[in-house]
Amino acid sequence: MEIQINFRIAAEQDLDKIVEMLADDVLGSKRERYEQPLPDSYIKAFQTITSDPNNELVVAYQGDEIIGVQQITFTPYITHQGGWRATIEGVRTASSSRSKGIGTELIKWGINRATERGCHIVQLTTDKERPDALRFYEKLGFKATHEGLKLKL
Repeated sequence: MEIQINFRIAAEQDLDKIVEMLADDVLGSKRERYEQPLPDSYIKAFQTITSDPNNELVVAYQGDEIIGVQQITFTPYITHQGGWRATIEGVRTASSSRSKGIGTELIKWGINRATERGCHIVQLTTDKERPDALRFYEKLGFKATHEGLKLKL
């Protein structure tokens, strides 16, 4: 069965569903605030992302229903001979649509978008508390080639 999924740049009216998806898992429920009205921080972040030509907040949808989201950031680097790379973050699939291949299609779309933008590397991170996500990304061809570190401020 072929999955019919469409993709587009997120619009502000999608923000409520995006935050709902981000908050709808074990880790996301600890760090996100899905409430009505949405906290202003989400609106400000959305406006900053959409005004930056090197950031794209992308939604996957079927009909009128938003079923997935990811943010892609395009960054020029001095390393790798001044090449560009794409970082995919904030990947979520609506709980009602999980295990249906939507995450795979979302990541493939992101890889194609990075190729269109001339990137030579696509990178992403996943929390160490998400071993299933790590296996998912490895199945799509990603390799754990680096050890990532974060400093929470």
